[in-house]
Amino acid sequence: MTVRIVPPAVADAEALTDLHLDVWEEAYADLMPASVFAERRARRADRVASWSGIIGDGSSDNLLAWAPDHRLLGFSSTGRGRDPDDALPPLEVMALYVRASSYGTGLGHALLDAAIGDSAAYLWVLDGNARAIGFYERHGFAFDGTTKREDVGLERRMVRG
Repeated sequence: MTVRIVPPAVADAEALTDLHLDVWEEAYADLMPASVFAERRARRADRVASWSGIIGDGSSDNLLAWAPDHRLLGFSSTGRGRDPDDALPPLEVMALYVRASSYGTGLGHALLDAAIGDSAAYLWVLDGNARAIGFYERHGFAFDGTTKREDVGLERRMVRG
């Protein structure tokens, strides 16, 4: 399948919101209570507005992966690192998700490559998310020992370069 990876337009905010809601449930079903997903879905309109603003103001670099039949299969968000640590690379991978139906197809690799190439970068991964951890390790990321507690659980920082 030929996937088209392109920056989003503001008009894509609704499709991106629905994808984001879906992929969170697919990725974290065994790591979070169902109430987290229900609460996120209850705020769908706010999320559409948020994505519209993010896309419109260019506060992060986003890419969408579209199937030939115009289904949205994945997305990535990268940008200037938000952590105040001068030892970190300046680039942060803020999000990279693909639909479970695309796991193992190379789509995640293609999105990561399109987003950051071989650049040094860092990211946060939810503790226990073995699929994501393995993916990032295969792409040269390693834990640096830093953790933070978020509403959804413990996140661990991974760095490459």
